Amino acid sequence: MNRWSKRLAGAATAALMAAGLAAGAPGGGAAADSGKLRDYLVFYTDGAQARAIAAIRASGGVPLSTEPKLGYVVARGPGDGFAETLEADAAVAGISSDRTIGHATATPVLPARVNASDIRAVTFGEEPLAGRQWDMKMIGATATGSYAAAPGSEKVLVGVIDTGVDGKHPDIAPNFDRELSRNFVTDRPEDSNGKELDGPCEFKSCKDPVDWDDDGHGTHVASTIASPINDLGIAGVAPKVTLVNLRAGQDAGLFFLKPSLDALTYAADNGIDVVNMSYYIDPWLFNCKANPRDSKAEQREQRGVITGMQRALDYARKHGVTLISAIGNEGTDLGKPRVDTGSPDYPLDSQRLRRIDNSCLSVPAESKGVISVSSVGPGKNKAYYSDYGIEQTDLSAPGGDEYDGDGRPDIARTILAAAPEHVLRASGLIGEDGQPRGGSVVRDCRAGTCAYYQYLAGTSMAAPHATGVAAILISRFGKPSKDGVTMPPADVQRLLYATATHKACPSPRKYVYRASGGESTHVCEGSKSRNGFYGRGLVDAAKAATTPR
Repeated sequence: MNRWSKRLAGAATAALMAAGLAAGAPGGGAAADSGKLRDYLVFYTDGAQARAIAAIRASGGVPLSTEPKLGYVVARGPGDGFAETLEADAAVAGISSDRTIGHATATPVLPARVNASDIRAVTFGEEPLAGRQWDMKMIGATATGSYAAAPGSEKVLVGVIDTGVDGKHPDIAPNFDRELSRNFVTDRPEDSNGKELDGPCEFKSCKDPVDWDDDGHGTHVASTIASPINDLGIAGVAPKVTLVNLRAGQDAGLFFLKPSLDALTYAADNGIDVVNMSYYIDPWLFNCKANPRDSKAEQREQRGVITGMQRALDYARKHGVTLISAIGNEGTDLGKPRVDTGSPDYPLDSQRLRRIDNSCLSVPAESKGVISVSSVGPGKNKAYYSDYGIEQTDLSAPGGDEYDGDGRPDIARTILAAAPEHVLRASGLIGEDGQPRGGSVVRDCRAGTCAYYQYLAGTSMAAPHATGVAAILISRFGKPSKDGVTMPPADVQRLLYATATHKACPSPRKYVYRASGGESTHVCEGSKSRNGFYGRGLVDAAKAATTPR
């Protein structure tokens, strides 16, 4: 699964495994030519839509639809030969496979979200599980900190581009906008080789409702951003802002290109103020434009991912969407990457070792205009799994590290946030009596309503802390708009950096991690005001809530 979280299974990171591995053979994997008709996203150069459509037809393909906002045509053609011929045309800027099935249908008009005040009175005392939220204390998101000064405005719309959001969870529902939410994916029971991917469909036409999450990752992220203050469970960083589900991930945790393009375009066109992207675009952990160890078809696909996502990100940012991403969980210096052992991850079990270099990009974390967030544990040390890099790390935030301290694993050092009950039951983490099994799940009940919470760690958990702080800043300084409020992403970014707490590299700069039964050394480069471990510093909700513009 590619989401930037870890299930506390104790697996070694790629950085701990890289030594001594041999380079894999090129070819095969996700882009192998099946000889069958396939769908492609054909990105055309400026003003060249008509020429691109003509080239598609001349190459033996059929144009299916167009997206002029991002400049691409969805086309069907006979395999890699079609794509190779088409890419040579001057009107074509890039091509990538489209692995989605079905399409996102319009969501009917539904009742608007329920305000927290309709459920119970909102006060700024501590939530019942606040004592477990070391992460919120670290950044000043507390009853005496940012909650009292600036808990956020419901006019601020936060898009969660993820595996879905459990909009019926009692500690999410008060801030969830079901009417505005969308699901841009269709569940895929099996991969192209017949191996189970998402599993059996739970809903008609394999289309999950917009308030559903079959994985739990997106729900956890949403909860960290904006669980309300309602005397139940926990509170998020910005407990009064509005959550919008923009689902782009499969149940299995894979995120293909087209749903992410759709989610970003929708965010731009519908007044979303900030989006959280705690994932990378499958099937490539690193996208390399011309890696000699990849086939021509694989190189073409990766170029298409880089081109397509950059267009969507640029479009969203131009329309007022602040873009925040998890940096990644491979324990890699993204300025000096050496190997990629996780690609391609579709079809399943297609991964091989690739030698890579700094020309290869993790998307969207390394895309232009994106604020990338590394992860720290409760001791404010960069987490052992967190990627880093002097050019790549923009900010840092609590993401959890079970080994940060005495070196012995402690789940309480990770991040507690909301989890869908049906997912926990399916995983055997809740008994028939409703009681949690083991220490990774916590239940809280008030006035006959019970909710569940799960401990997770990862840069997936760090990014939503930064997203919540961004939502606080937009709530304070955004200007009225037809959709609520708006604020230029450049201004949000500037204030995020200005209110972050600078943190220097460790001394010595070569920091040795001993975790998951292995050892690795990460080297921190840069100054206290900007370095590869912590970027411009740790996000600070209390400063964001009180600092003048």
